[in-house]
Amino acid sequence: MRAKASDMHNKDCVKVAVRVRPFNKRERDAGSRCVVSMVSSSITIEDPRDSHNRRSFCFDYAYWSHSGFSWDCRGLFVPEEQGGRYADQERVFRDLGEGILENALQGYNATLLAYGQTGSGKSYSMMGYGPNKGLVPKLCDRLFQAIRGNQDMRQCQVFFSMLEIYNEQVVDLLSRGSRTPGGLRVREEQQRGFYVEGLRTVPCDSATQVEQLMDQGTRTRTTAATHMNANSSRSHMLIILQLKQIFSKENTTKQSNINLVDLAGSERQRLSGSEADRLKEGTAINLSLTTLGNVISALADVAVGKKVIHIPYRDSVLTKLLQSALGGNSRTVMIATLSPADICYEESLSTLRYAERAKRIQNRAVVNESPTERLVKELKAENARLLQRLSRLGQEGRRATDETKELRQLLTHNELQIRAIQTMWEQHLQEALKDWEQQYANITQERRMMQMHPYILNINEDAQLSGVVKLFIQEGEWEIGLSDSSPRSISIKGLGIQECHAVFKNEQRRVTLTPIAGSKVIVNGSAISQTAELQHLDRLVLGSNCTYLFIGYPSERGGEDWSRYDYDYFQSELAAAEGIHLGDSSPGSSQTDPSLLAAFYDYIKLMPMVAEANQMSQELKKGVEFKVEIKNLALSDSKGHDLEKEIVVRVSSVERKQVWMWSKAKFINRKFLMEEVYQQHQAEQRGDNSVEGVSASALPRDKDPFWDPVEPLLLGTAHLWLQSLAFRIPLEEQLEVLGSEGSEEAVLQAQLVPCNSTGLPLGEDDILIDPSELLGRRMDFQLLLEQCCGLRWIREARNRGVQIGFRLFDCSQPLYTPAVWHNVNPLLDHRVHFASLHTSQRLLEYLQSSAVVLELWGLQEGCSDLTSSLEAMRMTTDGIFIIDQAANTAPVDTAELSGSVRTLQQDLEELKSVNASLRKENHSLREQLSTARSGGDSVRSRSVRPSCDAEFARALKVFYHSMTSVRGQLQRLRRHRPSEESDLLGLRLFVDEQSRLLRDFSEQLEQSVSTLKQDVAAIVRRKRERSGIWS
Repeated sequence: MRAKASDMHNKDCVKVAVRVRPFNKRERDAGSRCVVSMVSSSITIEDPRDSHNRRSFCFDYAYWSHSGFSWDCRGLFVPEEQGGRYADQERVFRDLGEGILENALQGYNATLLAYGQTGSGKSYSMMGYGPNKGLVPKLCDRLFQAIRGNQDMRQCQVFFSMLEIYNEQVVDLLSRGSRTPGGLRVREEQQRGFYVEGLRTVPCDSATQVEQLMDQGTRTRTTAATHMNANSSRSHMLIILQLKQIFSKENTTKQSNINLVDLAGSERQRLSGSEADRLKEGTAINLSLTTLGNVISALADVAVGKKVIHIPYRDSVLTKLLQSALGGNSRTVMIATLSPADICYEESLSTLRYAERAKRIQNRAVVNESPTERLVKELKAENARLLQRLSRLGQEGRRATDETKELRQLLTHNELQIRAIQTMWEQHLQEALKDWEQQYANITQERRMMQMHPYILNINEDAQLSGVVKLFIQEGEWEIGLSDSSPRSISIKGLGIQECHAVFKNEQRRVTLTPIAGSKVIVNGSAISQTAELQHLDRLVLGSNCTYLFIGYPSERGGEDWSRYDYDYFQSELAAAEGIHLGDSSPGSSQTDPSLLAAFYDYIKLMPMVAEANQMSQELKKGVEFKVEIKNLALSDSKGHDLEKEIVVRVSSVERKQVWMWSKAKFINRKFLMEEVYQQHQAEQRGDNSVEGVSASALPRDKDPFWDPVEPLLLGTAHLWLQSLAFRIPLEEQLEVLGSEGSEEAVLQAQLVPCNSTGLPLGEDDILIDPSELLGRRMDFQLLLEQCCGLRWIREARNRGVQIGFRLFDCSQPLYTPAVWHNVNPLLDHRVHFASLHTSQRLLEYLQSSAVVLELWGLQEGCSDLTSSLEAMRMTTDGIFIIDQAANTAPVDTAELSGSVRTLQQDLEELKSVNASLRKENHSLREQLSTARSGGDSVRSRSVRPSCDAEFARALKVFYHSMTSVRGQLQRLRRHRPSEESDLLGLRLFVDEQSRLLRDFSEQLEQSVSTLKQDVAAIVRRKRERSGIWS
């Protein structure tokens, strides 16, 4: 429908659509729960940690593509039921694509933005997969259908451009020549606005030609990503369709630009305050998305009437090119894609908030008149004026030969310009058709080769870029590597690829791969150094992270589903080879720990990045090694519950023996900065001075992404259980300090000593049978850390030190022992006195169910010691730390206090009377006892009979000490695992050892319980005997 003239200058809000995709394999394996619901155009998202915390959003369109679909015979995903809620590709195009096409045909600029985290379905919605075509190919199909259906009334010209923005550099994906160093420049003109200088624009006359150009651009994008060591999920892709419509009868031209933008993954790595990076987080990699968010926020504020001084379009390349789409001359649609899984809650909520701000933006779209058409009109008008002057000169009969000659020359020049403008399109189109025919011939040749020879197929993290590059292995020997000098060489580029990296040999329909010495080659997850015969669908990793799938001869290819061998499959296989795998859950087994599953997927995500960082460090001679580790894999909290697992990267300086632990977010940020340094290094090696930046060799240390100031490092923890304190029983233990992944870091000797207010240890007569006797009374105890033995941290490098840190009950700050250096078996002799002035039920429950977690911290030369912050701690003048402060300092109402005093006075009077009667009874018992003693034998009269309570307390003390060794045996059982390389004999030996440990554990436990039973029975028997004597 044609727009009315009165509507042309009206404000158009950005239309926003949200699409919810199905669970992917990772989310299904995790047993994820759907936290997104949809009613009409309203979306509600629920916090998985708090079901009452829900946020609702309303958009122009909301598409439920999560469930309720089936696969028809054409391979299309369609609703299971007629009229079902499932939104397929056709419905999304009907709502969004047709509107964009209609706007373009009316002469308006139109923009489609796809936004969402990596893997949320952006590329599927934009490009599609297989027969399920996305918005872009469908839009091109319908565009050329519309052109063919109305050829009599207008002449249409379509130009196609495709570019990528990565690290603030613009790459022309259709360029015939080599890549411009530093990327193409973005220029600005008053009429055109921002544009990319030198961007190739290809005329097209069919959807097939456009599809071929997109394939060419995707191939260039794949190759560029490998050469630049770039992560495609962090790049933006822009497809620009220029539509020019010439209406001959109306003598008008409409020209519109259709911008189709697939934005980079929206996930942002969060750095908490405790791990904030000293280097900038907003690197050029993240700059475009960050600036886009700032622009959208500023425009949203303008729309609601807020005063905004500056809209930062010029702060990034992306926002410069999208200026007309955001608040300018364009009709814009944004499709935001999100995952409904609980493990993606934070990112999905962030996407919804972003989309909500975008829908407030208002544009001013107008119909565009082509500058070229204006030029033709002006030339024709000037020619008409010249002809009129010539006719007047002839009529007047003057002899104005010179003037007439000049006018005729000018007229001829104008006619030539008009003819050149009109024939330019045809010439460009003919050139494009020649290119297209050449590319079509190449595609035909490639398909013929696929049916004749084996080949390797590239596998990329971005599914859209997988399967684009095919390297054929014809008969004979073929060298693969950086070099392309030999006619029998296969040239590839990437981190860690040598000049001659490996040799393929194809003889008698058998293909072998032989790595060259010093090169890294992995087949099916295992590194090889000798010749290996390849089988159909073998997985190859060359260098740091060049991943390929081997496709055998056509006779070897069955009906296998190759799509399962995606990038995650490769990385999972590499992780399994390192011993990191989830394993197959057996029926009836408990579900995998969600935090462990999330850590596993983070692990396989970081593995290739760590390999690339190691390769860059090696080539730049930084002497730094990176290794992925799972934090808290074997650690637990003070209650014994497993801590949440997360991925960290261990960074080691080989020469200086320094170690850092970087969070996942910090490492990813540093990895982008390393890429900038590495690209600068490569440019210097090529002698290219056009790349801006500090020389890689002259980089100051504080700007070096491979370096950090040293900090204390958490090496491991030990648990000292506090249950014995509730019974006032002393405890002495030798504790194993376990590292994050279960390795033994040291042995720590520690004691818990119940004591009085002056610090003197309590005796056996003070042992309690019932801990509730402590309620409301003062309780004192000391924690003594005696010695640390066998410190692996210091054994590795003698210039290191250690400290022990711990936090007890309601202590707001951790306490630390003094630092000790250069000693593998340091004597700590650190004693801390704690007291509760009025013991509460909460403290007793804590003592009986918790442990104090003793943290072993590693110190390095140049780092400061950890110090205890005592300002927030309550202490006595004697240096005793007061705990259970809530019970000691609880506010009391005055009225309640006076009432309590009266009640206590009454209770006191009653107790006095009871006490008097008890005194009389006591006096009577003493007389009876003295009579009984005088009548007994001399031995019994001389014996001092201990009270039954003290005997029972001693029995308990023996039992607790025996249970300490039982607990140690249980910990040894938990850590006892077979070796990864164990053969059948090794497994049998492991089973025998495990059986012995179980038998020992069972015997110790049975003996401890049996001893306690015997002691209790003996105490009860003696009590009965005494009752018989004393009664």
